[in-house]
Amino acid sequence: MNDLVIALIVFACVFGSAMLGLFLRAMLPEHHLSEESIGVVKLATGLIGTIAALVLGLLISSAKSSFDTVNSELVRNAASIILLDRVLAKYGTETQEVRGLIKQSYGRSIQILASRDPAELARLRGSEVLKQMESLQRKLEELSPRTEAQRQLQASAIQIAAEVLAVRRLALLQSAGSVPITLLIILVLWLSIIFGAFGTFASPNGFVIAALLLGALSASAAIFLILEMNTPLDGVISISLAPMREALAMLGQ
Repeated sequence: MNDLVIALIVFACVFGSAMLGLFLRAMLPEHHLSEESIGVVKLATGLIGTIAALVLGLLISSAKSSFDTVNSELVRNAASIILLDRVLAKYGTETQEVRGLIKQSYGRSIQILASRDPAELARLRGSEVLKQMESLQRKLEELSPRTEAQRQLQASAIQIAAEVLAVRRLALLQSAGSVPITLLIILVLWLSIIFGAFGTFASPNGFVIAALLLGALSASAAIFLILEMNTPLDGVISISLAPMREALAMLGQ
């Protein structure tokens, strides 16, 4: 499901609970709204609010860490691709075909990432792309070095290519992370209980409704941020492809 749709559902649940609380206030007997009752409910709501705040904070921190990790790994991958191309250039003209294939494959990967299409991104994680990378590795292994310098360059190229493949696969796997649906449902339930209590013990007026609206928007925006940063290769909040495009421009020179 689209992250924005989930955020809107969260907003509807949280703000709807607040409005339900305002409605129930008019229906409850007076003794349910006594200071003793309100005090107990505030204590319970405070406990739930603390737990919800901790979970939200941990989820945001985890999502930001995942986002930064994927970003740094793709930058590292771009640097390794440039290094691989330069090593092959030093090897000699025999690597011209392999360098061309690397540039073509890397350019295609950037196009898929730039499309932000989940179906296309799934292809990058598929076996077809993995086989293409393994085919490039075999071409490097099939080179026939004539000098000691070329043998060292071939060994370096094979090692760098293996690292590029490993980092790329790791980044793609980490970018597919998602928030467990059970955790999300429980968190929304907690937020709904909190806002329901806010509405129940507040006098219904325009200022209160506006405050509850802004609070519900903030809570749903936090959920939206978490979901978006957990999928850094697509969506509204995504990593920059500028380092990869700069690396592509340097390949083959």
